[in-house]
Amino acid sequence: MNKILLIGLKDLRLAFRDRAALLLMLAAPFLLTLGLGLVTGRFSGTSNTIQSIPLIVVNQDGEDLGNALVDVFQSANLDELLDPTLESYAAAARAAVDADQTAAAVIIPAGFSASVFAQMDAPVVQVEVYSNPARPTSSGVVKAIVESFLNQVETGRVSGIVSVTQLIQNGYIQPNQAAQVAAEIGRRAGQNGAGQDLIRLQGQVDENVSPPFDVLAYMAPGMALMFLMFAVTNGGRMIQVEQLQGTLPRLLVAPVHIAQVFAGKALGIFFTGLAQMLILIGGTGLLFQIRWGGWLPVLALVMAAVFGAAGWGLLLTMVTRGPGQTSGIGTALMLVFGILGGSFTNPGGFPPWLRTLGRITPNAWALDGFLELGLGGGFADIWLPILALIAMGLILFAITVGLFIRRGGFSR
Repeated sequence: MNKILLIGLKDLRLAFRDRAALLLMLAAPFLLTLGLGLVTGRFSGTSNTIQSIPLIVVNQDGEDLGNALVDVFQSANLDELLDPTLESYAAAARAAVDADQTAAAVIIPAGFSASVFAQMDAPVVQVEVYSNPARPTSSGVVKAIVESFLNQVETGRVSGIVSVTQLIQNGYIQPNQAAQVAAEIGRRAGQNGAGQDLIRLQGQVDENVSPPFDVLAYMAPGMALMFLMFAVTNGGRMIQVEQLQGTLPRLLVAPVHIAQVFAGKALGIFFTGLAQMLILIGGTGLLFQIRWGGWLPVLALVMAAVFGAAGWGLLLTMVTRGPGQTSGIGTALMLVFGILGGSFTNPGGFPPWLRTLGRITPNAWALDGFLELGLGGGFADIWLPILALIAMGLILFAITVGLFIRRGGFSR
């Protein structure tokens, strides 16, 4: 174990002696975060929180559920977050979005309530959220509120179906009464849910309450995670450089087992990525006054993110044919993962298949966790990203070990 640790620490020292690598690992993400903060108004005090999001609501339904959704947008609980406007015509609402006059238009079509309260196998009329691609964060908030409302509606609808099925099976009603009873259950569920707060926001009333979300709490880790991919792929490149220079072969003839060398090199990549992430998070926290959340959840998320990213770095080392190829593919991987994972922009505007593809990146899972922490969450809110990142690292590590054993070492 001591030999593995010594090899890992040696690689960590070598990584931080490389001035060119340090510029990309530390200086570049700092500067990009600073630039994004200036662009978004973070340092001028104009855009510290998401509030007063303009949206247009078109209620063509006019029935229980349509009116309930309008009430949600107009509720006092969302008064500071949303600035809704009622409109009668869907075309006018879409035109306002296209003209960048509002973040989104929520169009509740005619027959929405009736379709929910209809017979069990009838399709539900869909509520449309016409979003503004120029305001992805604000339109994403509106979409999340609509989805929360629709999830509750669907839960009530499914509960009604289950209840009717049980009533029929127990002989309390006849099959020809199913549609009428289901409609009545759905109608009551809609009436009972109309007055409930589907979205609950917390304001900052004292130091013990979480502050409003800081946009840099998303941007800073986004940049750090993107350049984390450079750190781990650069670690793989350094293994190949040592092999070409003869350092690695000399290490293999020492009284060190080949498995210890492999584990030490993997640990060195992990140490390098961990040091980079901790320096960036600590530095941006001090310079930009970002509140990351509790240090234990942050540390757990960072370690999981580095573990997942290190798996990609090790795999790249095994499948490429030299330092030059590793450097080129590693840079491309850094940029592609940054785009797919949301380091540059909110992936909520991507097609569903592209959002699903983004889940192969450590960026996407780690950013989900940092977003939860930025909103005041804790361990209970980030367990899924942590587990996903650990699983990613284990799978990639297992594949790399298999290739390593099959080839008898790092050489091809």
